[in-house]
Formats: sequence, structure tokens, C-alpha cells
Amino acid sequence: MDTIVQPLQWSDLAVLAPELTLVLAAIIITLLDLFVPKKWNREWSGVLSLLSLGAALGFVIWTIVDRIALVQQGGTLETIQLLNHSYRVDDFALWIKVLLLIGAALIVLMSLKAPANANLGHRSEYYYLLLPAVLGAMMLASAGDLITLFIGLELISITTYILVGIKKDSRGLEGAFKYLVLGGAASAFILYGMSFLYGMSGSTNLMEIGRMLNLHAAAYEPLIYVSFVLLLVGIGFKIASAPFHMWAPEVYEASPSPIASLLAVIAKAASLVLLFRLAFNVFLRLTAADDQASDQLLFLYQDLSTIMLVLAAVSMIVGTTMALREHRVKRVLALSGIANTGYLLVPIALNMLGAGTPYSDSFASFWYYLAAYLFAVIGAFAVWIIVERQSSMREQSTFAGLYHRSPWLALAMTVFMLSLAGIPITAGFVGKLYILLGALATKALWIAVVMMLTSAVSFYVYFGFMRQMYMRQGERDKVGFAFPQQAVVVLCLAGVIGLGLIPNLPLNWIHLVFSVPADIFTQ
Repeated sequence: MDTIVQPLQWSDLAVLAPELTLVLAAIIITLLDLFVPKKWNREWSGVLSLLSLGAALGFVIWTIVDRIALVQQGGTLETIQLLNHSYRVDDFALWIKVLLLIGAALIVLMSLKAPANANLGHRSEYYYLLLPAVLGAMMLASAGDLITLFIGLELISITTYILVGIKKDSRGLEGAFKYLVLGGAASAFILYGMSFLYGMSGSTNLMEIGRMLNLHAAAYEPLIYVSFVLLLVGIGFKIASAPFHMWAPEVYEASPSPIASLLAVIAKAASLVLLFRLAFNVFLRLTAADDQASDQLLFLYQDLSTIMLVLAAVSMIVGTTMALREHRVKRVLALSGIANTGYLLVPIALNMLGAGTPYSDSFASFWYYLAAYLFAVIGAFAVWIIVERQSSMREQSTFAGLYHRSPWLALAMTVFMLSLAGIPITAGFVGKLYILLGALATKALWIAVVMMLTSAVSFYVYFGFMRQMYMRQGERDKVGFAFPQQAVVVLCLAGVIGLGLIPNLPLNWIHLVFSVPADIFTQ
């Protein structure tokens, strides 16, 4: 049967405005950097990057507002399909892009006027490499095809390999080399798993692959398990989930703080979005023509869900227990990221079809906790950039006596740590609560117990920062910081507290426009 490929129209370019904005900005900054005299300060490239991210975010929010208004007026939302269904603009992609662009904008703002010990020596290169990384993450959010997924994945991977080693000292180059080797191996696992999907379906389109797997699940059952495990191993390395996490503490510590926050938030979120797309579009989209086939598909689905939940549980346990004995700040945040990866895996894995208890709120709880994690981690890294400028130490003791030197900064760091620990009235608490309620609704009681126990143990990890800030004596000099880092701390503080106090506002908007059948399964 012939495939009819519709040409790209000018109206389609308007839909791609956020992505095109980043592409043009990266090209312009690159060209300007070639001609602007070397003696000029390169902060202008950061300002241009920040403006481009703000413009892209404006385009995305504009589209979301239009879609919300259309639903409120009784209209019907449609998924926009481009390039023969290889690129899709749906509510899933739009809401993920909001977080990606906000996170990237905060990281760029954090980098402006960063102190010398932040080790961002090549400022222009840093900024125009960061934009393609965000573009790759956005491509993963909108991908409807294996080829588009892999291009987006490699775009963010290659740029982060370079960024990790941008300061060119021995430790940075060692971290970049380890990240490159393990990242390349992870990409190979993912590509190998994708090759099985193509072999079973004869197509690279996610919807077509899901349809073919459903029709021939009995014949392909062993290969479905093999492809899923290969993909999960590869993505497990990318998201730093246990037991594929050993690179994360070393790479985070070797990287400049803004780039470590990029790995902790943008790169991790992008890989989790890749898993979400593959899980729902390919493996968990189960329909059957008869009861016998339905039972077989349900059994297969429950196995795959269990594998993901086990990976989530191992990540929570390993990340939390390893952080108990760690005192270096970036390594603690890296291990915290491993544990939080486990929490973010849970809503992806929750059984939507099991035991008569459907759970259709996976995306809302996933998005909310990702937003809470984003603000808390970027805020913590911003505080660390401010604090580390006055000390050569890299341990938690650097925060000793911070309350006496800068009370508001100590208060901000306290809020970020309380959110990561899941203390009430913070965004982290509400996010964990939503995920926990989803686990209970689907009768996944064991993962709910693991979540509660690891959250309780993590209190000791995060309270270590507060013990240093309030109960230890440190330097008496006042903490000095530039306006960009101060602005990031304030914005992240507002995000953590705002999401904690009014969680229903963004969730109601998501529930209004998003549904799994309409956004994820629409062909």
C-alpha cells in the first residue's frame, strides 16, 4: 500500500515555532561569536540564549492557552501530526516542553555572572551548546517515530558529553570520558532494542509498532521481552536509575554546577519522557480482539509494569542508602536524583488495566512531581553556586553557619531540602502524595511501602544540610552573590511553595486538556 506523505506547509512552521526559535538562536549566537572581538565579555550570548528560551516558552504557553480556551468553549482538541506522523504536537508534548524550557531558562539565568570557580570558561560555547540540548529534549517530547526519538536522544547526549568536559581540567575530562563511554553504550542498547521493534512491526512509527505488537503478541512474546529489557537498560543509564547509576556521582562532581543541574533536570527529564512515549505508545497500549488474547496481553503488560516498578524500587533504595554516607554536595544531589528517578518511574509503570482499578492519572502525577523536582534541584544548585564561591571545599560543611551569614539563603535551601524530603506544604510532598495515591489505587501496595520507607530515611540525608546551616559554626563573612543567582533562588522558591500551596491549579488545566486515549494513542 502506498504511503501518502503530506508536504510541510507554512502553517506547520508556526506549530514548530518553539523548536525553530532555539535553532535560529543557536545559529545566530554561533555566528556572532565568530565575529565579536575576543576581548568582549561573552555574557551577551547568555542573554540571547535566555531571550530565545523565553520566546520559545511564550509560543508553547500561547498554544496551551488556546487549547484550554477551546475546551472551555466546548470545542474538540486535535493532535497535530507533522512529517508523516513522525512529529506530533499534543498536550503531553506541550506540558513537558513548559518544564523543559523553564528549567533551561533557570539554568541559563543561573550561569550569568557565575563566579570563576563555576568553571564556565567557554561561555559562548556553553550557551550555544545548551540550546541544542534543550531542542533534543523537546524533540523527544513530540516524537512519534523511532527515528525522531533517536535523533532527539543523540542531540541531547552529544551536547551534554561536550558540556561536561567544557572546563578542560583533568577531573572534568575524566568525567566527560566516562560519561561518553557509558552514554554511548546506553545509546547502543536503546538502538538495539529499537531494531527489535522494527523487525517485529516493519515500521518505525510508534503507533504502528504498538498495533502490530498487539496483533501478534503471542508470536512475538519472547522478542517483546527482549526489546523492552534492552530499551530499559539503555534508558536506565540515561536517567541514572539503579543499578545503572554509578556514573552519576562522579560526572556530577566533575561538571560545573550549572551543567550538573542540566544533567540532573533536563537530560533526566528527556530520557524519562522517552520511556513514557515508548511505554505507552508501544508496550502498554493493549487492545485485543477476543478474551483469550486480552488475557495474554494483560499478563504481558503486568510483567512489563512489574519490571519497571522493581527498577523504581531499587533506585529509591540504592539512591537513598548511598546518600546516607555521602558528604560532598554534588554527589549527594546526584544520589538524591537517583532516588527521585525511582519516584518518577512509578507513575509510568502503574497498571492502567489491572484488577478492575484503572489508573488514568499517570501523566498528571508524573508532570507534577517532575516540576517539583525541577524547582527544588535547580534552586539547590543555585544556592550551592553562591556558597561555593567563598570556599574551596566541596562538602556539606561548606554550608556551616550559613544562617548567620545569610538567613534568607539558608531559609531557601531549607525549603528546597524539605521539598526533596517530602515535607508537607511543599511541592515535593504533594507530588509524592499523588504518586502514592496512584500506587494505592492500582493496588501496587508494595511500591507504596517502599516509597514511604525511603522517603522517611531520606529525611536524614536532607536534614544534614540544615544541621550545618543552623547548628554548626562556620565563616563569619557575609555571603556575596550576583543578581542572576539570587533571581533563580527566588523563582525556584516561589515554584516550590506555589506548587505546594495551590497544586490543583496546574493539575486542573492538565486534566482539562489531557487524556491518554486522545493525546498518547491518537494516530
